[in-house]
Formats: sequence, structure tokens, C-alpha cells
Amino acid sequence: MKNDVWEVVPSPEGKFVVTSKWLYQVKHATDGSIEKFKARFVARGFSQVGGVDYEETFAPLARYTSIRSIISIAAEMGWKIHQMDVKTAFLNGFIQEEVYIEQPQGFKVHGKESHVCRLKKALYGLKQAPRA
Repeated sequence: MKNDVWEVVPSPEGKFVVTSKWLYQVKHATDGSIEKFKARFVARGFSQVGGVDYEETFAPLARYTSIRSIISIAAEMGWKIHQMDVKTAFLNGFIQEEVYIEQPQGFKVHGKESHVCRLKKALYGLKQAPRA
């Protein structure tokens, strides 16, 4: 809710609603003690039907040949290269498609229990919806 990932709306007629679940993980410190507990809300993308709910799936990854080419060009031109890793880049991606997901278990909005969540940003497990 803090990240403005979805908005709670009435369940639309004739639209597919993706199911969801919570994944829980215990993170341990190097000495074996419990460091923290993590929970992640994910879409159950396997419940989507290919050709109906999505057209294609992809992962935004660079090919090694592309990386080598960029490094080669940078070396030839004398450019400086800066590398970084954004662990939550996927979760910060906005989606233009109209995707509905059931409300998270334990976080139902009072008075709107039959409503669903219209996604504004991507969730783990979600497959790309068809373009209109």
C-alpha cells in the first residue's frame, strides 16, 4: 500500500482475476541466528492462460555480447563505465495493461471484501498481459 502498487476496485465483469499468495522466508546471519523474517506478495502467474491473459513473457536482461560490445566501444572512446545493480527494478516498473489480482490474504479492505486490486506496478510472478 505504501508503494502504491494497486488500487482496490469493484470486481470487473468479464475480466480475469489473477490469484495470489504470500511467500515467507527466514534470513539467517552468518552465525546461524535468525536475522530477519521476510514476506513477499506474489502473483500466481501459472493461473494465467497463454493467448487469453498474456501474449508473451520476457525478462529484461542484457546479452553478454551486448555488454562486451559496450565495454569495447567505451574502451575505444575512452569513456568511463559505471556498473550498478538495482535489486527492486522489477517492482518499480509501471504497467499499462489492465491487470486485476485478488486482495492479499490478511489485508482485505473492510467493507470491500468482494473487491479486487487493479495493479499499477508489476508483481513477482506476473506474466505480461495482452496489449489492447
